[in-house]
Amino acid sequence: MAVHLESWTEEDLPVLEQTLGDPESMTYLGGPESPEQLVARNAKLLALPSTGAGEMFTIVDDATGEKLGSVGYWDKEWRSDRVYETGWNVIRAYQGRGIATDAMTQLIAQLKDKGTRRYLHAFPSVENAPSNAICRKLGFTLLEETEFEYPKGSFMRCNNWRLALV
Repeated sequence: MAVHLESWTEEDLPVLEQTLGDPESMTYLGGPESPEQLVARNAKLLALPSTGAGEMFTIVDDATGEKLGSVGYWDKEWRSDRVYETGWNVIRAYQGRGIATDAMTQLIAQLKDKGTRRYLHAFPSVENAPSNAICRKLGFTLLEETEFEYPKGSFMRCNNWRLALV
């Protein structure tokens, strides 16, 4: 299945509802977000490009135009360094088809072209085998297992994966 990325729009709230609002999809990320949290997150994602601190994209099926998930990046201060953090979510019905890997490949190419940050980090739960496999496939280096705050106020054990962008 070929996919492309489109900039996040107000009409992409259903993607959040089907990913971040889905209990099974959020097993490794502290559970599903409430409808109110999803509306607030959607507003943040819409504003992200205007801040210059990152961008969220919808993953779209080339053949049908169907929205399959999301991928994005944002500025993060990590151990006294300015880096990009990344994350992705694919609607459960489409998981396991390489969609997240394809979308991340496109995102990484965009970030390498920008050349504004040296590293891109991903912090999947140590228990999230599929997301850790994506990092491995994309050439990220596993630096360490670390404690990571997500969602705010809740800490989890994550793998710190890093990819050089420049």
